[in-house]
Order: sequence, then structure tokens, then C-alpha cells
Amino acid sequence: MESLNGTVALVTGASSGIGEATALELASRGARVALVARRRDRLESLAEQIDSEPLVIEADVSDRLQATAAVEQTVQELGRLDTLINNAGVMLLGPAVDAPMEEWERMLSVNVAGLLYCAHAALPHLLRAADEGPRQVADLVNISSVAGRVARNGSGVYNLTKHGVGAFSESLRQEVTKRHVRVSLVEPGAVSTELASHNRPEVLEVIGGRFSDMERLGGQGSADPIAYLLTRPRRVAGK
Repeated sequence: MESLNGTVALVTGASSGIGEATALELASRGARVALVARRRDRLESLAEQIDSEPLVIEADVSDRLQATAAVEQTVQELGRLDTLINNAGVMLLGPAVDAPMEEWERMLSVNVAGLLYCAHAALPHLLRAADEGPRQVADLVNISSVAGRVARNGSGVYNLTKHGVGAFSESLRQEVTKRHVRVSLVEPGAVSTELASHNRPEVLEVIGGRFSDMERLGGQGSADPIAYLLTRPRRVAGK
């Protein structure tokens, strides 16, 4: 098992699913982890499973001030930031005709704006870690979806947000990769997490039918490739 000893990782959306599994995986490899999400009770329960004194931060990353404060609190209390896992996201599906505008706004605010707020606040610290840190490399991992590759009926705005995450990630990768900040994109398929549960009942029925014949990944199915990315040698660039 490759070590992440001496590094600090901030994981957004850490209260469940991919974020929770990733936080546990990175902690098991020696990283100090900052757990960021809106549900403090879930974060505190997760923190009890981690021996390396995790930092619990209750925050809504769709609020720019809260997202920035979460990054700054991590650096202040844990001393540095080597890794940002931009995992927080929502998936609210259904036809575009007569869709609740609040659902579209929520996806844009979390999946796009929240990701950008965290990335913007973290980049100076990641660049510093790449220059001065124990591994001489830092990582920014954005969690997207296969929806960032293939548009489907009923997924239009979710597709929009995830295609945008992919475009931003690739542009940023080209900008900072020679400074040893790796920008990686993880695009899971159907995952057995709470992500779909926030949809309206009629949409949940459609989703259930769509994925009924698929074996869904658990959160660990995405945590494993994230850990793989972070433990590559310094010479390996993100992609």
C-alpha cells in the first residue's frame, strides 16, 4: 500500500457515498483528512472511524464564503493542503419541460459553482505543496460522471454540469501540470449511493427502471481509483 504520510487531503461531500469511502481510504494510507459536508452528525460518525485526528467542517460548498472558509480552516488547523477531492454534487433528473427551476439552480450551484469555489481557494495551497511538500506533488481530483461524456433524455442539466466539470478540469490540467499539481477527473457510472434519492418520486421510478439490470458500484469502487491517482510517482501527470 502506497503511503500518503505527511499529506493533508480535503474531501467535499464526505458525509456519504464516494466522499465517505474516499476519506476512509486516504486516511488508511496515512493522510490527514478534512471532512467537509453539510451534515455534521454524519461527519462526526465518520470521524470516529478514523484514527488520524480528522478535521470535521460543516459547510455548504455552494456558498462561496463557506467553501473558501473550509479550505482556509483546513490549512490553518492541519498545516497544509496537498489534495483536494471535489466530490460534492447533486443529481436531479427528469424532463426539461416543466422541470422545477430550483432543481436546475441547485445542480449548477453545487456541481459547478461549489467545485469552482473550492478549486479557486485550494490552488495556491496546492501549488505551495507541490513546491515545498514531502512528496513534491499535489493533486486536485474532480468527481464527474459518465454523464459528462454521454447526454441522455431526462438528464440535460446534470449532463451540462458534468460536461462543464470535464472541460474545466482539462483546461486547468494543462495550466498547472508542469508545476506538479495534477488535475484528474474521475467519471463513475451507476453508483449505489444516496445521489439518486433526492429526486422526485416519479423520477425515482424511472431511474429504478433504467438501472435495474446494472450492477452498481459502491463508494469504494470510486475510492480505489482516486487512491491510485494520488499514489502515482511525481513524474506521472494528471489526466
